[in-house]
Amino acid sequence: MGITRWGRSVAAVAAATALLAACAGTGGGSEGSDGPVTLTWWHNGVDEPLNSYFERVALGFEADHPNVTIENVPIQNEELKAKLADALKTGGFPDIFQQWGGGQMGEQVAAGVLLDLTDDVSSELELIGGSAAGWQLEGRTYGLPFSMGVEGFWYNRALFEQAGIESTPILQEDLDAAVAKLRAAGIVPIAVGAGDKWPAAHYWYNYALRACEPDTMMAAGASKSFSDPCFEKAGTDLEAFLATSPFQDGFLAAPAQQGDTSSAALLANGGVAMELMGHWHPGVMSGLAANGTGLGNDLGWFPFPLTAGGQGNAYSALGGGDGFSCSADAPPECVEFLQYILSVDVQTDYAETGAGLPVTQGSEAGVSDPNMAALLAFRNKAPYVQLWLDVAYGSTVGGALNDAIAQQFAGTGSAAGVVDAMNAAAG
Repeated sequence: MGITRWGRSVAAVAAATALLAACAGTGGGSEGSDGPVTLTWWHNGVDEPLNSYFERVALGFEADHPNVTIENVPIQNEELKAKLADALKTGGFPDIFQQWGGGQMGEQVAAGVLLDLTDDVSSELELIGGSAAGWQLEGRTYGLPFSMGVEGFWYNRALFEQAGIESTPILQEDLDAAVAKLRAAGIVPIAVGAGDKWPAAHYWYNYALRACEPDTMMAAGASKSFSDPCFEKAGTDLEAFLATSPFQDGFLAAPAQQGDTSSAALLANGGVAMELMGHWHPGVMSGLAANGTGLGNDLGWFPFPLTAGGQGNAYSALGGGDGFSCSADAPPECVEFLQYILSVDVQTDYAETGAGLPVTQGSEAGVSDPNMAALLAFRNKAPYVQLWLDVAYGSTVGGALNDAIAQQFAGTGSAAGVVDAMNAAAG
């Protein structure tokens, strides 16, 4: 990753801070005109390059705000989601925390635990445009995204070549043929961390996006009624794909991002040819790769294939982003920290990490990786981007949906059963 002017200044501040700390011993910290402030920050940047990036963000903000200390708390993604769900039930939200928007955020708004940012972030909203929609409710803004991307298949070019696959799949039948060629070559086609449920569920989400018109998807999200036949078609298409045996042994119990047996590690270390994941995946894989970097030039990306008989737009995408919200009780400095995260320099540095796609206009220059550039182009031309369905539909319907899809993957569920579970959860 290139070191920006912002990155160099943060490094200099960090070195100076360390020197001052050594000289000061156990002396008190800096105090601004309003007195010392500590912001507790929960995020999922456990692995590199996000871990170092978020540390730079915290140091940079502290340098500009001497009275503020950022308590930087990285938490593994699945653990973070569980902690936030517990906090919604019992209280104890940190000042600033990872926010995925949609219906899950709506539940937090209804519980009164989020700070309404609307009157303080008009400048930021102008710079990030429509990417902010998932973090808004009834015209009010309760979070800001720092990354927004789309999902597709990450693949190993060398393994495709070894199996005689000359082009990336465009249609479902092309993907089925690729799976067959990889199996014939003794290569595991696809990894999925079905033990965490959501990676498996994303297959159904994508089949629904291909089967349903955008208006149908939006109407279902608003009404929580899933009677349109396209939703059952999504499950039928998934069943047909599962019948091709595309996944690794033990996929039902495999984690997505934790340890050497995770689906991400399998792709990162050349153990499988493909994995369906979001724009964040190169950053996750680099933290799990034995060589510390991942597949390098052998890593490629292609969008989810088109399915026969679907009503969805060919260029529609499943996607979402990562953002942050402030808790209702957070001090004013929390909003300033959000504004700092969305600044052009900080967003450009994020883009240069290759961990995801930035949202602030003017930061696109930091996207240099060819795969990330391809995702950025696909995102920008997509006429419709559907937010992850478990996020969009809220935890009640989304949880029932993921559970029912997990049963389909295990061979104990059905296409009709998924739809029934959603409608039952919606009440």
